[in-house]
Amino acid sequence: MPEDVTARELDPSVTSQLKGLPDKLAARVARHLAAAQRVVDSDPETAYQHTKAARARASRFAVVREANGEAAYAAGHYDEALADLRAAKRMNGATAYLPIMADCHRALGQPQQALKLAQSPSVRNFAAPAKAEMTLVESGARRDLGQLDAALRVLEQAPLNAKNREAWVVRLRYAYADTLEAAGRREDALEWFHRAHAIDADELTDAAARAATLERALER
Repeated sequence: MPEDVTARELDPSVTSQLKGLPDKLAARVARHLAAAQRVVDSDPETAYQHTKAARARASRFAVVREANGEAAYAAGHYDEALADLRAAKRMNGATAYLPIMADCHRALGQPQQALKLAQSPSVRNFAAPAKAEMTLVESGARRDLGQLDAALRVLEQAPLNAKNREAWVVRLRYAYADTLEAAGRREDALEWFHRAHAIDADELTDAAARAATLERALER
């Protein structure tokens, strides 16, 4: 445990959910969650070890199961991620985990289960970024099943022409371009790689490189 980690690094809504624990134990669990939060992007395995330690001390709290599920997912422990996110959903009724749960099913070779979650009624009420995440998972599951036309239809129903430049729009356009190329529609794919790159100011994707490769191939 890094010595400088404190519970104050967590959102107050997280620490408030640990109030049922004795004070010292709540502080210990909160510090593990804060330590995980610090490194989940740069070192997901270490983050997972911290959330696992928190889970060992407070497994009956949804916020802890959620944190362990998300860290396990980031670290590639998909079975455990799915189990803990299911548990958190049972405890608090939240549906925000559905895209991650669906992607865990894909990673575990269960695309049909991913598609079932993608069809959950609650997905219709998701905010645009979360809905885009589920669209990406659903399209990927269709590709896993060899259903390229269906994967394209899923993406074509998404707001590919949204006027903002948020990351979810970039990722939708990139996925559409990638699926078009997989389907043999290289000229259409080139257009959409360019359209993804045009709004990808943070270089979240390699759309520019993919476009350049396709341009060379089409020139031959």
